[in-house]
Amino acid sequence: MIPRFPVSKTPGIGISGDSMEIDGDPFHHAEAVPKILDADVELSRHRISVFLSTHTAYELLPESGKVVALDVALPVKQAFHILYEQGISVAPLWDHDVGRFVGILSPLDFILILRELGNHGSDLTEEELETHAISAWKEGKLQLTRKFDGNGSLHPRRLIDAGPHDSLKDVALKLLQNKVATVPIITHDGSVPQLLHLASLTGVLKCICRHFKHSPASLPILQQPICSIPLGTWVPKIGESNGRPFAMLRPNASLSDALSLLVQAEVSAVPIVDDNDSLLDIYSRSDITALAKDRAYAQIHLNELSIHQALQLTQEASATYGFFNGQRCHMCLRSDPLHKVMDRLAIPGVRRLVIVEAGSKRVEGIISLTDLFRFLLG
Repeated sequence: MIPRFPVSKTPGIGISGDSMEIDGDPFHHAEAVPKILDADVELSRHRISVFLSTHTAYELLPESGKVVALDVALPVKQAFHILYEQGISVAPLWDHDVGRFVGILSPLDFILILRELGNHGSDLTEEELETHAISAWKEGKLQLTRKFDGNGSLHPRRLIDAGPHDSLKDVALKLLQNKVATVPIITHDGSVPQLLHLASLTGVLKCICRHFKHSPASLPILQQPICSIPLGTWVPKIGESNGRPFAMLRPNASLSDALSLLVQAEVSAVPIVDDNDSLLDIYSRSDITALAKDRAYAQIHLNELSIHQALQLTQEASATYGFFNGQRCHMCLRSDPLHKVMDRLAIPGVRRLVIVEAGSKRVEGIISLTDLFRFLLG
């Protein structure tokens, strides 16, 4: 059995489920699950691998758009206000002194900063965020996360990037192997590196879906129900799990509990459920940037703010800048075929699908983009 993380047994606080949609008959009953053939899996993986190996990152570049980059000399506080106001969760970091991109600022940075601010023994104060540069934070983060190499010395993480001529397979593998959500596509044709795009698994998956759209029979696994595939993280005894613990929380759990799970379990989101384990909402790493609105992070205590209250702040902040599209939770059924799951995950902004029971919306598992690509690439 796969153990779950502990969840609160206190009666849950209601969160509106109006923003959740799912296809399927509420009285749907699962039929016998067809057995997946190893030969079909290997053939499908081979054809996807050939496609990804023969197409380049150029195909990920949009016809138009903008990419926001931040200077490492920028104060941390100002940087997160920019992320919030631009409606983005990550930004590459530019170091003028060395003339190159040196890293990424992500929601995990904000989470670690908030946890450090809440640590009474910390040297970092809210006032220092006014002048604390991103570069100084990144140096302090090395101490905080205690990343050491084999000799026991501090080991700074280099920027993971790709070029426009790199294959889509190389881009996907860089995202997977380095456990990052985005890889900057950078060209070095001139004297100054040019940032072209931020590549993600969403874009790579969109290319796969577009290519095989008119020849689905060439990938035999596309018609397989997801419960028959070793894909995703499942509640014990329901589906084929990837072996990772499954984490869920009640809406009255503290934001501190949620952030601890996101960091320690190395997951990007945690389903929020009621006492019957029915899905109410989801809290993801990127939701943390909502606390930049009106300096909310300076007025709260992580162990006193409930997830329910934090999600309200997220929706209010998103509505202020028009980012909230009315649907936060994206779901699927265990009987859904793989092609349906892939089509949904290829939609920009959809990084995961929560697997629920039809009708009750009881959570049965979760499938992320990372899970999907680990399966597709073998």
